[in-house]
Amino acid sequence: MKFSVDKEVILNGLKIVERATVPKGLQPVLANVLIESVSADTLKLSATSFDLTVVTNINCQVEQEGKITLPAKRLSDIVSRLGNAPVNFEINEDNIAVITSGKSKFDIIGISAAEFPVIEDELTEGETIEIEMKPFVTCAKMTSFAAAGYETNNLLSGVICSINDKILEMASTDGNRLARAKEFVKNDENKDFSMIVPSKILSEFIRMTSYVEDENVTISKEKSRIIFKTGTTKLISRLMEGQYPKYNQLIPTSFGKQALVNRDKLISALEIVSTMIDEKTSIVKFEFTDGVLKMNADTPDAGASEDKIEISYSGEDLLIAFNYRYLLDFLKIAEVEEVLIQMNTNLSAAVLRPKSEEDYLYLIMPVQLRV
Repeated sequence: MKFSVDKEVILNGLKIVERATVPKGLQPVLANVLIESVSADTLKLSATSFDLTVVTNINCQVEQEGKITLPAKRLSDIVSRLGNAPVNFEINEDNIAVITSGKSKFDIIGISAAEFPVIEDELTEGETIEIEMKPFVTCAKMTSFAAAGYETNNLLSGVICSINDKILEMASTDGNRLARAKEFVKNDENKDFSMIVPSKILSEFIRMTSYVEDENVTISKEKSRIIFKTGTTKLISRLMEGQYPKYNQLIPTSFGKQALVNRDKLISALEIVSTMIDEKTSIVKFEFTDGVLKMNADTPDAGASEDKIEISYSGEDLLIAFNYRYLLDFLKIAEVEEVLIQMNTNLSAAVLRPKSEEDYLYLIMPVQLRV
């Protein structure tokens, strides 16, 4: 096998697929990227962990056809350090890749492509829908962070995605918080589409889209598998099965207390107060009064911290406590100037949303304070 490729082209291709590798798995070949020629000017790069598979095509000049698997991380490290000259690859019968660029030369030991798992990157049946990339990525960013940890092998580690008419809605919850986002999409065929995607997979899709420029994404699903496809790239994953909780029933419809807070000032105050946080609980107490929000934290045998910011507040005074990490997760995602915090009691769910924004909300359960 012999080919030549521009540095940035193969580097971007490697960045797209390498997160699907398994660096320290039982099968060494899963730490590698499969490189195979498709035509005289196209290479296909593939990587898989079985849970996640990513395939992308890149432009190159193929002199001799073939395929090989090479260590993804080492290859990416090498290419990233090269100059801007074309990168030349020549693979011999012993699966050794000789890489040259300018005056640089590397010999990398690969593994035969025959040992790489067979990748099925097409569905024989199921449903398919094509929507715009931007609203899909926006909703995914606004919700995937609130799902349960990936080690939780149940539906709460997934994100529910549904498309009805021209509304895309995504939501996730870990039992202590809930994020829900809505965006308009074209959906010219007026299809209804629903799926539960592992949050880790959505996070990888978000990261992958920073390396592609496509305006649309095609989503195909069957009973247990899903494929996200852009112009040159496919992300393949398992699909979660089951009945997702009826999350909209958890969202209060009215509130007796409401605060309008500057987002940046709230982030700054939380980060200051958190210096004295009890790491076992991550609790920050919030005291809402007319015009002022006071926050404080304390750690037994260590000390306490306090900070105040000006707010616009309506309702009776309220002392309530939250896991500050949950708040920061939302605040750093919501890139707005002001955040609306709506509450009822110190034991009932609070809802945060960007000011004048009905399509995105974040529900968080308070922590019960010990008297």
